[in-house]
Amino acid sequence: MRVQPELVRLKTQIATTIKSVSALAASMSLAAFLLPAAASAQAQEGVTFHKDIVPILQRSCQNCHRPEGVAPMSLVTYEEAAPFAGLIEYKTGLRDRAGAMPPYYLEKDIGIQDYKDDPSLTDEEIAAISAWARSGAPEGDPADAPPALVFQEGAVWTAGEPDLIVRTEDVTVLGGAPDWWGDIPRVAIPIEEDRYVSSVEIIEVNDVDTSGAAGTVGGRNIYHHMIWSTQVLDENLNAVEGEPAVSWPVHEIARNPDIFDPDSGRLLKKGSYVVSDSVHLHSTGVDTTGHLLIGFRFHPVGYEPKYRPALIGLGNGVDISITGNEEGQELHAYAVLEQHTKVVTFEPHLHAPGERMCLEAIWGYTVETLTCVGYDHNWVRGYTYEDNSAPLLPKGTVLHIVGYMNNTNTNPNVPDSRNWQGSGNRSVTNMFIDLGMRVSLSEEQFLEEMRVRRETLNLGPNDHQIGCPLCLAPLVAPVDEAATGAEVASSQGD
Repeated sequence: MRVQPELVRLKTQIATTIKSVSALAASMSLAAFLLPAAASAQAQEGVTFHKDIVPILQRSCQNCHRPEGVAPMSLVTYEEAAPFAGLIEYKTGLRDRAGAMPPYYLEKDIGIQDYKDDPSLTDEEIAAISAWARSGAPEGDPADAPPALVFQEGAVWTAGEPDLIVRTEDVTVLGGAPDWWGDIPRVAIPIEEDRYVSSVEIIEVNDVDTSGAAGTVGGRNIYHHMIWSTQVLDENLNAVEGEPAVSWPVHEIARNPDIFDPDSGRLLKKGSYVVSDSVHLHSTGVDTTGHLLIGFRFHPVGYEPKYRPALIGLGNGVDISITGNEEGQELHAYAVLEQHTKVVTFEPHLHAPGERMCLEAIWGYTVETLTCVGYDHNWVRGYTYEDNSAPLLPKGTVLHIVGYMNNTNTNPNVPDSRNWQGSGNRSVTNMFIDLGMRVSLSEEQFLEEMRVRRETLNLGPNDHQIGCPLCLAPLVAPVDEAATGAEVASSQGD
């Protein structure tokens, strides 16, 4: 399968631009590395690479920033990291805005703070990196460093080694080719029995020379996104009657794994194929051949889900209107919960002007912010709540998302800020949606979830947990009439 080029003449120009950007980044790093002594005097004392910086890099950076990794420079050794000390300080200091590293944009001063696989840095870690960079990036004693990480060859799975890996067919996108949308060949899934999936992760594998590739994820990947499902097909690759397609989270460039609720796995059936008629491919600037690896992790054999997925449309894809050369613009969308609901993940989806999105819950007279995150259209992130922090919301709750848009030349993701933008699929138009996963609960399940949470977290009468408005409202729970009668009798002296 080949995507024919219409702009081959741009290959030389693109390669030249890539080299210029790489040279500029190196210059910025060197300039920051040689900061004046006045700045060093203000830095914390005693911070060294091996003692303080290596543990941070190992946890949150080296998975990508390593030899043969997908990131533009290796940060494994002191010799590799020191020249980029100033750039590391700048990128980590962005914290929760576009361009921040690691690319995880959770705002630390509002809403729920407990998430699965959260690689973001603490204030103390960011301060340590800044102190290290501004004090001349001292190396320190190598004996202070933790043991070096050992990386396997090939794909690195963030969510853990999959139980089953499915490989799509190779696709070649020539350098300078225009973007392409369409379907890909269906891929049989080698599974001998129906299994419930606990998480799914998709990795692109291609032949891009990472030593000379551009410093952006777009310069290292040809798949922008894939909307896909699994479906049981017959020998002619036609859908089997009575076997509905199972939809899966959209794969997008540089996306993190999707972790399902422990009590609501997604079913992968024997005889299924990966099916997609909506793949978006783009050029890296050089001829590139690649494929996707889809990694499934399973629940134990015999697992049965307790909760059903809640299908809630929370977004606006109709009347988006974003004015040119204006920042601070807002978009709003609402949805009313018709069933008791647990929110499993929050996943903002905007396009280039998007800078930030917040999720709110409105219940009675209460408006509570659940989560706010920055947004970078180059790094689509899903935020999976820890099991005891996932919002438990009663039916009738109104979910509200607020998107904050910056359509000015201060937003590096906007190609031409003069343009008005409306709704649409293209990157020069816009979407506004929360693609997060949710599950619905019966009355009994909702009450039981809250009871378990109260006991697990030892919540007292004066405690409050964000996203659980009824957790500490005992009157909504069933009353044990026999126990209540005995208590009344005892209080009356009977």
